[in-house]
Amino acid sequence: MASLRFAFVLFAAVVAALPASARGPEIASRHMVAAAHPLAAEAGREVLRRGGAAIDAAIAVQAVLGLVEPQSSGIGGGAVLLLWDATTRTLTSWDGRETAPRAAGPDLFLRPDGTPMGFYEAAVGGGAVGVPGVVAMLEAVHRRHGRLAWADLFAPAIALAEEGFAVSPRLASAIAADRERLARDPAARAYFFLPDGSPLPAGHLLRNPAYAETLRAIARDGARALAEGPIAEAILAAVRGASWNPGLLAAEDLRAYAPRERDLVCVLYRVWRVCGMGPPSSGGVTVAQILALVSHTNMAALDPHGPEAAHWLIEAGRLAYADRNLYLADSDFVRVPVRGLLDPAYLTVRAQMIDPARAAETVRPGNPPWREGAFAPDETVQEFGTSHLSIIDSSGNAVAMTTTVQGLFGARIMASGFLLNNNLIAFSFRPEIDGRPVVNRVEAGKRPRSSMAPTLVFDPQGTLRVIVGSPGGERIIGYVAHTLIAILDWAMDPQAAIDLPRMVTLGSEAELEAGTPAEALASALEQLGHRVTVRPLASGLQAIVITSRGLEGGADRRREGVALGD
Repeated sequence: MASLRFAFVLFAAVVAALPASARGPEIASRHMVAAAHPLAAEAGREVLRRGGAAIDAAIAVQAVLGLVEPQSSGIGGGAVLLLWDATTRTLTSWDGRETAPRAAGPDLFLRPDGTPMGFYEAAVGGGAVGVPGVVAMLEAVHRRHGRLAWADLFAPAIALAEEGFAVSPRLASAIAADRERLARDPAARAYFFLPDGSPLPAGHLLRNPAYAETLRAIARDGARALAEGPIAEAILAAVRGASWNPGLLAAEDLRAYAPRERDLVCVLYRVWRVCGMGPPSSGGVTVAQILALVSHTNMAALDPHGPEAAHWLIEAGRLAYADRNLYLADSDFVRVPVRGLLDPAYLTVRAQMIDPARAAETVRPGNPPWREGAFAPDETVQEFGTSHLSIIDSSGNAVAMTTTVQGLFGARIMASGFLLNNNLIAFSFRPEIDGRPVVNRVEAGKRPRSSMAPTLVFDPQGTLRVIVGSPGGERIIGYVAHTLIAILDWAMDPQAAIDLPRMVTLGSEAELEAGTPAEALASALEQLGHRVTVRPLASGLQAIVITSRGLEGGADRRREGVALGD
C-alpha cells in the first residue's frame, strides 16, 4: 500500500508539473473518477475496478477527502448529489445539507444589542455548527444504488489514516493561512501543528488514528455512529463545550437528521437537457437561468477569450444572482417560485434587459409568475470550504456530488478525528430588513441556502453526456455555467474548458481571474460600463464528458485534482 501510494503521488506531481499545452483530458473507456486529490481519486478508481457502482466510489472518495483535504469537506459536513441510474434511466437528486439545531432561531447571529455578529465572531467555534448530513445521505443512496458492501468502502481511507499521508502543498498553505483561528481548538492544534506550534509543512507524514476508528464505526453502524454513542457525544462536547462561541447542537438534533430526495431542476439549453439541484441549493436554478439568458445570443460564434463572451456571461450572471438573492432558500420553509424563475416567457423578458453594447447600471430581481410572499434579499457570500467529485462506472451510472464543511476548515473544531462544519454561517445574519423577513434567515431545522451546483447534461436522445461541478462558494454558479458553455457551445474538451480563464460575477462587479489572459479584458469591459475586479479565482472543477470515443475527464489544476480512468 505504501509503495503504491508513493508511486501515485509521484505520478501526480509529474503530471501537475507539465505545461498546460501538454496536458489534455484523461481518456478512458470503462470508468472514471475526477476528484480534488490524487489519493481520493485513486481510492474511487480502485472501487470501480472491483466492480463497484458510482455511488460506491463516491463513498470511498469522500472518506479519503475528509482525511487529505479536511479544509474543504468531510464527514462532519454536508453534501448534495445527483445520481444517474443507467439501467432504469432515472435521475435523482439528494440533499445531505446540514440543518440548524432545534434551539436555533432568527436571532442566532445577533449580538445582545441587536446588531449582526462579525463574520469570524460567528464562524469559529460551536455556534455555527449544523447537524452533519453527508454520511446519512450517502448511506441512503447506497441502500438504493450500491453494489459493494458498505463496510468495505472505507478501507482505503482507514489505511491512509493509520499509515499516514503526505501533507499536500495546498493543505499546508491553508493551515498556515488560518493559523490563529485553527490553533484555538486543542484537538485541532494538536493535529495540524508541530509540537513547537508551527504549522505542518508540505510533505509531513500525517497520521490520524482517531479518524480511522471513527470510519470503522461508520463502516459497522452506518450513519447511526454519528447520531448516537461515543462519536455523537464527542461532537456535542466539542460544539457545546467550546471555550469561545459555544453552540446549540443537541442529541435530539443528531438523532432526528434525515437526508432528503429533492425535485430536480432541468431545463433545455439549445438541444441539451441540463439538470441540477433544486432548493435549498441555489445552484441548479441560477445556472439554468444563466444558460437561458445567454441562449438569446449565438455564444458559439463568440471568441471564448473575448470581451463579448465575457460581457454576456457577466450580464446574465448579474440578472440571475438578483433573482437568487431574493427568492431562493430552503423550500421546506419558503415557497420558492422555481417554476416561475425558469418560465421561458419570464426569462425572455429578462434576457431583453441585456444590452450587447452596454452593462446595466443597476440590476434588480424580476417578478416571476407564481411568486408568493414579500421577502428581503440575502446577499450572503460565505461558502469557501467545498469540494466536488464526478464519477461514472462501467455500467454508465454516474454521480455528481458537491460536498462541504462550509468555511475553510469549517468551525475549526475537531471531534473524533474530523472537523465539524460551520454551515450555519450560510444563513443571513440579519433576520429581517426594513421590516421584511429575509428569505434565508435562520430557522430551527432549516437548511441554509447553498450555491452548490452538481450538474448532468443529456443529449436529445436522453444519453448522458456531461458530469460536472465545482467548489468555490457563491462563485460555483459562474464556474459551472462558464464550463458548460465552453463544452456545449465552444466544443471544448473538459480539460480545456476547465483551463479557461475564469470570468464571473456575484451580481455587481465583473471578476476576472488574476494571472491569466482574462486580465487583458479589463479595459474593454470597463468601456462597456462594467466595474471590474481582477482577483484569484480558485475554482476546483471536475468534469467528465462521454463522447463517441469514450470518456474524457478534466480536473482543475488550480487545486490538486486529477481525473483517473481505465
